[in-house]
Amino acid sequence: MAPGLSASAPAVVLLLSLLGLAAAGKLLVVPVDGSHWLSMREVLDMLHQKGHEVVVVAPEVTLHIKPAKNLVMKMYPVPFTQEEMDDVPQGLIKDVFEEGSFLERITRLYQRAKKTSALFLATCTHLIHNKELMRYLEESKFDAVLTDPFLPCGQIVAEHLSLPSVYFLQQMPCGLEYQATQCPNPPSYVPRAFTDLTDHMTFLQRVKNMIYHIPNFFLCDVVYHPYAELASEFLKREVTVPDLLRQASIWLMKLDFVLQFPKPLMPNMVLISGVNCAYKKLNQRVKNLLFDTQNLFLCDFAYDPFSKLASEFLQREVTVQDLLRKGSVWLLRLEFVLDYPRPLMPNIIPIGGVHCAHKGLSQVGHTLSLISALMDFCLQEA
Repeated sequence: MAPGLSASAPAVVLLLSLLGLAAAGKLLVVPVDGSHWLSMREVLDMLHQKGHEVVVVAPEVTLHIKPAKNLVMKMYPVPFTQEEMDDVPQGLIKDVFEEGSFLERITRLYQRAKKTSALFLATCTHLIHNKELMRYLEESKFDAVLTDPFLPCGQIVAEHLSLPSVYFLQQMPCGLEYQATQCPNPPSYVPRAFTDLTDHMTFLQRVKNMIYHIPNFFLCDVVYHPYAELASEFLKREVTVPDLLRQASIWLMKLDFVLQFPKPLMPNMVLISGVNCAYKKLNQRVKNLLFDTQNLFLCDFAYDPFSKLASEFLQREVTVQDLLRKGSVWLLRLEFVLDYPRPLMPNIIPIGGVHCAHKGLSQVGHTLSLISALMDFCLQEA
């Protein structure tokens, strides 16, 4: 088996930039709405900056796909309203968190999946049966199709236009990428989603891993079988969804073996790491909140054994916080020349730079303050 390739995020643009050898390429994009679009949009912006012509085909009613100045948008009508589309994520959240018996919740989610699948299937149906739009696509002489195979509508269009296709995805439901490419996917060490298993499993864990995979055959048939029927009718030949998916030239996988467990890959599967959403700098308050949240987990992991030890020894329930608040005086090795100012309690005393046994080291903070003042003075005089 040939090893899978690995690439950083800019490699996506490099690979797609090879569409034209001497001139810029012409790329047809058939995206999937929702969060799938957010990460693809960033790549399309970079391709446009490289001089490639990007044409995006999307329905008039969407969640996130909106017209943009640097992209050619071809919109087509669909038989549902914006309210119905907005109900897709809102209804899913409501169904997930609504209480009820296990059977009631499973039935509710199954009905929600059927309703959502029917809506997206209608989107695909109205695309391929839009004669005016399909005529435009046939006459435009595109070089390739970029699509997210999560819904195989883009590949149906690529097959009709006889164009090479590039997939941009994280992973397929039910492991369809393995079935389509005949890539090994052994349950002996490739953990299935939501199993909480690692790539080193006991025999019983492997059995559990296999059992988790069985329902996928039924769930995926509900979602993807209508696409197989639609493709067979439109292409005028019998095809299945795996038949469509295996036509891809390149699979750009938004995976990274730093975060995911290693697994077999086919030679045309390229890892593009964390291209998962549009890049935006986090607000400083959000960063602080994330760091504080991280500290809660780390401190719980580090200090929980001491809480148990203290409770056992003192023969009463105590926490580390209970022990620490007994301190009469806190001598903190801080100095607000080097550290950001913060509120302090009356029994907390900053003692400056007393960090190691070295004479005069406590004067480091004062020295830095003096140097900073001198530099400010010199800059003012200059």
